[in-house]
Amino acid sequence: MNRTAFVHDWLAGGNAGAEKVLVEMLNALPQTPIYTMVYQPADFVGTPLEHAEVHTSAIQHWPKGVSSYRTYLPFMPYQVEQFDLTDYDTIVSSSHAVAKGVLVGAGQLHVSYVHSPIRYAWDLYHQYLREANLTSGVKATLAKIVLHYIRLWDHSTANRVDVFLANSHYVAQRIWRTYRRPAQVLYPPVDVARFDHTRPREDFYLTMSRFVPYKKIDLIVETFTRSGRPLIVIGSGPDFEKIRATAGPNVQLLGRQSDEAVADYMSRCKAFVFAADEDFGIVPVEAQAAGAPVIAYGKGGSLETVVADVTGVFFGQQNVESLTRAVGIFEARAEQFDSETIRKHAEQFRPERFRAQFSAILAAAEEAKRSGTDPEQAVLALDLRNL
Repeated sequence: MNRTAFVHDWLAGGNAGAEKVLVEMLNALPQTPIYTMVYQPADFVGTPLEHAEVHTSAIQHWPKGVSSYRTYLPFMPYQVEQFDLTDYDTIVSSSHAVAKGVLVGAGQLHVSYVHSPIRYAWDLYHQYLREANLTSGVKATLAKIVLHYIRLWDHSTANRVDVFLANSHYVAQRIWRTYRRPAQVLYPPVDVARFDHTRPREDFYLTMSRFVPYKKIDLIVETFTRSGRPLIVIGSGPDFEKIRATAGPNVQLLGRQSDEAVADYMSRCKAFVFAADEDFGIVPVEAQAAGAPVIAYGKGGSLETVVADVTGVFFGQQNVESLTRAVGIFEARAEQFDSETIRKHAEQFRPERFRAQFSAILAAAEEAKRSGTDPEQAVLALDLRNL
């Protein structure tokens, strides 16, 4: 019997998109053990991760290891290599940081689902240093040296992976640029069933995100403050107070909300606004599952999840003028957007389809490994469209 293990970067800090992917992998392969840097069960109450078999690294027991795990990033490449996975036939890593660098033997199959190559070491390197105020001085030099060596390690560990999976074509392009390896695209699962697309639309716009710079919530708030159009903002994060200080009376900042409240607002909003350059972007798909048109920045994953003039409208630059024009275009065409059509588009991302595609990928890769052929080519040859 084939034995499988999952390796995930960390299970702490909230149940985000990467963790939702892991949940559906676990639903496809119940009782599969998980290896991860740190684990905070309280973050996953009510999910399959709450009672999963989880093995952690030494960081779990270090001072503030669970609450401040990111400060231990320089030690994570070493720690992920300490997981002993010799008893498993197949290793599936779920990686946006170090999980793909796990050590595997020649007889083992390693399939790596890459949410993104390490963004703060590669694409967002200079932005990360600026936002962390690490552009000069001793601390900045140390940070640059650490990230330099993480890049070297990250690139070298690509050879430990038999098959790369990407969460979008956008990320597949970045995997090729970073590792010079092709990747099969497996879109993340979105729980479309929890959204109601049949309710009447009301006269307010909606956005939802963590309040961090690259999400561009400040741009959305400034744009709607200037126009006077009603906007509801859900989410929290480091920039919350700074953005709240700039918001006009037409903008409501609600902070974090329950899943039920989020589904309610998405089911009623006039349109959902999304201004980030994301690898995939689950939230715009959730909005479409609720029948809401999306006004999105036309770069990155949004180009794969939003259909221009069918499920939404794109804007070309991350500035007030471009977003304002897009909102005006949307309002002029608002009657052409049909909630039923938008919901039908979102259905392609349902969890059941993800599990079927994931299972087909693993079956093809494992059969290729057993027969002595190339698992990567076997997976790339799969046509997942009909699953």
